[in-house]
Amino acid sequence: MEATALASPDRLWSAQEVLVRPSPVPAAAGVYGWHFEQSPHPDLDAGRLLYVGIAPRYMASRPSTQNLRKRVHNHYRGNAAGSTLRFTLGCLLGLELRRVGSGKKMNFGKAGEAALSQWMADNARVCWIEQDEPWALESQLISQIDLPLNLDQNRHNAFHSRLKELRAQARQHARDLPISS
Repeated sequence: MEATALASPDRLWSAQEVLVRPSPVPAAAGVYGWHFEQSPHPDLDAGRLLYVGIAPRYMASRPSTQNLRKRVHNHYRGNAAGSTLRFTLGCLLGLELRRVGSGKKMNFGKAGEAALSQWMADNARVCWIEQDEPWALESQLISQIDLPLNLDQNRHNAFHSRLKELRAQARQHARDLPISS
């Protein structure tokens, strides 16, 4: 049931629709799914679920402050240092990853992050379901659905090795460049 709710949702939401106040995205625990009207890579089909994420992550040592609203907003308007989805999409779209600040964090720079935000506003659509323990559902979804943009727990996916290599190449290239201001 949850897999169907994410893979074939009744409604998909755009950046413009979820970044308003009050946001329709609940400040609750759950699982969110990302669909793309235009594919971020020629080997991936457009118009289907390509990635799922959870909020909060399971944290044994302390409670998480993350929720669906914070995570969805962060993916739409954050940066690659704080969003694995943005990092993956930027790599697939060929944006140049750079080391920033002290050099430990990496993102696509001001112009690259703005371009990625615009691409997501034009192409990324999200749906969600509330779930008290989303980490329990995440493993199940990754094993049941073809989710090429998820890396964690997804070695069986045909796109896994290619995506992992693209991300590693982007990181290495960023390490070879000077730290960006």
